[in-house]
Amino acid sequence: MKHHTLIFLTGFSGSGKSTIGPLLANSLGFEFIDLDREIENAAGKSINRIFTEDGETAFRELELRTLERIGNQKELVVSLGGGVLANNRCFELIRHTGTLVYMKSSPEMLSLRLQHKTDRPLLKGPNGEKLSREQIQERISDILKKREPRYMKADMVIATDSKKIGSTVEEMTRKIERHIRRAERNSNKEK
Repeated sequence: MKHHTLIFLTGFSGSGKSTIGPLLANSLGFEFIDLDREIENAAGKSINRIFTEDGETAFRELELRTLERIGNQKELVVSLGGGVLANNRCFELIRHTGTLVYMKSSPEMLSLRLQHKTDRPLLKGPNGEKLSREQIQERISDILKKREPRYMKADMVIATDSKKIGSTVEEMTRKIERHIRRAERNSNKEK
């Protein structure tokens, strides 16, 4: 069953999901969870260690199980990992249980935000080495080309490149509240 007050934030790593998510949840009067932190808690190790020791397939299975566990909750904002929508089962589960919001950022802005991060497995070289900003931007562009079609199937798209955090939270709160009211009206008409 779809719960319109179960809000999933998607977007590439560095788009602002973990920063804006708690602020958005507070603004809406909802709870907040970060899916990656939930997975780390369940696995007892970091995302990096899961990727290194168990592989991406094992990580994606943990993602799905964690999403299934939270899929029937209400009044919750969930920050998703950047690649969760690539998994068809995760994508369908999210689309059928809640409201999906794509936080859209350009590869240029993302590479600027991520150039000093060391905890992003998909932004490292083949031997785990740190990439240059140009290499990071190129990798982001390549990954976004694959992920963007799924991201764009979100219930709403919010650009996050050139706005202040407060403005983004205000815009998202307004759009989500309108979306919830509209969905509730449509649901009441169907009864």
